[in-house]
Amino acid sequence: MVYYLSNLPDGLIYGLLAMGIYISLRILDIPDLTTEGSFGFGAVISVLISLQGHPFLGLLAGLFAGILAGAVTGLLQTKLSVHPVLAGIITMSGLYSINLVCYSLTEKGATTNLSYNQTTIFDAIKAVFGIKGQFPTTLVKASVSLLIAILLIVLVALFFKTNLGLRIRATGDNPDMVRSSSINVDMTKIIALMLSNGLIGFAGALASQSIGYSDINLCNGALIYGLAAVIIGEAIFGRRGVTIGLISAVTGSVVYKLIVAFVVRMNLFGDRSANLMKFTCALIVAITLAIPAVKEKMAESKKRKAAR
Repeated sequence: MVYYLSNLPDGLIYGLLAMGIYISLRILDIPDLTTEGSFGFGAVISVLISLQGHPFLGLLAGLFAGILAGAVTGLLQTKLSVHPVLAGIITMSGLYSINLVCYSLTEKGATTNLSYNQTTIFDAIKAVFGIKGQFPTTLVKASVSLLIAILLIVLVALFFKTNLGLRIRATGDNPDMVRSSSINVDMTKIIALMLSNGLIGFAGALASQSIGYSDINLCNGALIYGLAAVIIGEAIFGRRGVTIGLISAVTGSVVYKLIVAFVVRMNLFGDRSANLMKFTCALIVAITLAIPAVKEKMAESKKRKAAR
């Protein structure tokens, strides 16, 4: 039980990543591949600011780093007419080099990882309440991550009920109709991508603070994780309104993390479990993707039997 509880904070934190992907994929209907770049950018910016003694400011810096990445992708798509997939790849590739430069800005010089040296928000909260021990630390991380996830779900859900939020949703549904209504479609796309990648950058910052370090490879697999979380959430809740969609993304992230933890715990692949982690994740995604198709075929089969 303690083992699975220790995976809960990561599930909630990566739920913020899933929320960002949900916005671009489901609301805006754009396959944005900036994810891994903005996630890693948010992580490295957070550790650089936190090492100066400002972990809370580090989280905000990670948020704005993601917003900046989303703005670049949005401008490439709208102003330079670059295909959405290519725009995301270009930004992601550029951010990889920028992240490497950021890692070399400290006294350590050229490196690909940085430690927080106990300057995270979790360390600050533990110090305030005098909390010690591994299990209490896990509870602190889970509680803080849950509060942040709930707060962001509420804020983002409220945003999509505003005039600008409704315009973004309309743009995702039918951009031609929105354009005919004299609404600046390009601007709404840019803002939506900034919001999406802002959440992803914030998730990267919080994830790095949770594990206590940031690494150039921390962002690897972030995209497939977020997609899996969104799909699993939709398999549980179905496709409904934006608020339920955001909740389902976070829930899907927690479920996905627990499934991966179960596979690791059960050592299903023996000594090769660690080496087959990516394969396991891909397998879970494939099975999850197949669930809606299987349900649809079962429903059709029932209809045919009823007709007979």
